[in-house]
Amino acid sequence: MRAMTARLTLMTVHAHPDDETITTGGVMARYAAAGDRVVFVTCTYGENGEIVVPELDTPENHARLGEIRQVELARAIARLGPLEHHWLGYRDSGMMGTPENDDPRAFWQADLDEAIGRLVRLVRLDRPHVIVGYNDFGGYGHPDHIRAAQLAKGAFARAGDPAWYPEQLQGPDALEPWQPLKLYESVLDFERREEMNRILEERGIQPWWTGSPDETDEQRREREAWMSRMAAAIGPKTTRVDVTDFLAAKQAALREHVTQISSDNPFLALGPEDWARVAPAEEFTLRESRVAPVRIPEDDLFAGLRDQ
Repeated sequence: MRAMTARLTLMTVHAHPDDETITTGGVMARYAAAGDRVVFVTCTYGENGEIVVPELDTPENHARLGEIRQVELARAIARLGPLEHHWLGYRDSGMMGTPENDDPRAFWQADLDEAIGRLVRLVRLDRPHVIVGYNDFGGYGHPDHIRAAQLAKGAFARAGDPAWYPEQLQGPDALEPWQPLKLYESVLDFERREEMNRILEERGIQPWWTGSPDETDEQRREREAWMSRMAAAIGPKTTRVDVTDFLAAKQAALREHVTQISSDNPFLALGPEDWARVAPAEEFTLRESRVAPVRIPEDDLFAGLRDQ
């Protein structure tokens, strides 16, 4: 086992602005507050997303949506703590089957080896001990999320091998191979969903996962099939990190993503006190570990590393 650097580093890999906060905002805030180094990567600028605020939903804002979401992300980061950030530089692919998905500039259309190489360069630059990505379904089937998951896994496998991307190891800015030690997938699965539904119903909010009152039978079947695929892609919950003390910061960061998350979105309609009751931890699946022994369950993404 090679020697640890003095400061442990976490890297999370995300598809769009706001994903970093929804999926890992609590753990990033927690580890940053503890003095660990936290780096996150955003693969696209979110150009093709919706604008949920009616007065902002204009052609002019859609034309510059990537710029708007860069500003929103910078404000969100400030709410979470001292984080380091990289853009991977790809264009939002839109939802599967849409014209944006076929755009040759889209992340989904990018050469996979080249895209993994971009992330490998950042892994070799920042030298994270732990990488967090998504599962094979990208959490909910968005092509950019699936692609981001492929990059996280590919970079974990390749960054320590000098045979991959040898050009990164040469020249005045030469990097060295770096092997992260643990690879996680984030788990977004609310065990106490019935209680969440009850709270939201009391507040007059219909969560997306229950369907709308006027949905057709075909729409219901599609929604249920989609949710079944989401559930099937979730791995075992090996790791639960308590983020209770950072839920307020997480919500403050979510509120900065103004164009994407409205006040009646369940992520904001439930306050920090609600989340502390129904989902006080962020959960993960440990997919690969080069740390021995591995003791499951874990309550720390750096479990097995802090005492080495």
